[in-house]
Amino acid sequence: MIAILKPGTTQAQMQHLVAWLKHMNLDVHISEGSEVTVLGLVGDTSRVDMELLKSLDMVETVKRVSEPYKQANRKFHPKDTIVEAGPARIGGGYFSMIAGPCSVESEEQIIAVAQAVKAAGATILRGGAFKPRTSPYAFQGMKGQGIELLLKAKEATGLPIVTEIMNISTLDLFADVDIIQVGARNMQNFDLLKELGKTKKPILLKRGLANTLQELLMSAEYIMSEGNDQIILCERGIRTFETATRNTLDLSAVPVLHNLTHLPVVVDPSHATGKAELVAPMACAAVASGADGIMVEVHNNPACALCDGAQSITPPQFDELAHKVKRIREVMV
Repeated sequence: MIAILKPGTTQAQMQHLVAWLKHMNLDVHISEGSEVTVLGLVGDTSRVDMELLKSLDMVETVKRVSEPYKQANRKFHPKDTIVEAGPARIGGGYFSMIAGPCSVESEEQIIAVAQAVKAAGATILRGGAFKPRTSPYAFQGMKGQGIELLLKAKEATGLPIVTEIMNISTLDLFADVDIIQVGARNMQNFDLLKELGKTKKPILLKRGLANTLQELLMSAEYIMSEGNDQIILCERGIRTFETATRNTLDLSAVPVLHNLTHLPVVVDPSHATGKAELVAPMACAAVASGADGIMVEVHNNPACALCDGAQSITPPQFDELAHKVKRIREVMV
């Protein structure tokens, strides 16, 4: 349920109303805009007398939120959420380019790539330390050592880092990671999502291979229900009958999600297409669709990459892409 307050409502009036609502064992989330203030009510709202609430002088209108995701709902929070990670900002007009190798392979490799993507305009460094792979015989990542190397790259460049978590048991290793990524395979690992909701760290939540947008938002709701609203949604392609690409990149998800939620939305064209030559055109299309950022795999020697070399672009290619992105954003503004 949401209650929209009338312009001119004082802080004292609002706090008195909030105290009354909390007395009914409801959580009250306040979203103050330049023209309107929205109170989002979470809990058993069946005990709230809507007619009584509407009759209050300070209340403009009261609405029930029919969608199952409440806190992630734009009705609940009309203003765009801006996620902060170090100096980087995502959402609310802030655009971020996230770039780096699929997996961390060595100190030399990750620092070289980090320096290159930063020079090209990247604002966040990505790199896999724990790698979920289809085959048990494929490279599984450097794990804790990989995170240590990411932190060295952060120290060398100043770029905040994002890397994927696979299991609650490793959460302590992510203490100094700026953004924790939840991969497509873990999108509905609800125990993991609830634990991440307690961390207060920014979470990059990827859409599952065969999940709807409502299911993605419900996964975000799991995190938010534990108190963490610093969530970035990521469209990374879904599985369809098409075999020409690794997945089918659903760019319609970007404007649809922006209508449904206040959370920022980024696009990963690397995992979506699985082909390096398709990354740049789809990244540009993602920017044109209104995405709040792109997430691109960049490797200094894709032919020798231990993971997903076929979809990785080189630092010079990323530099060229960054210039295209800048020009498209200039047109979009």
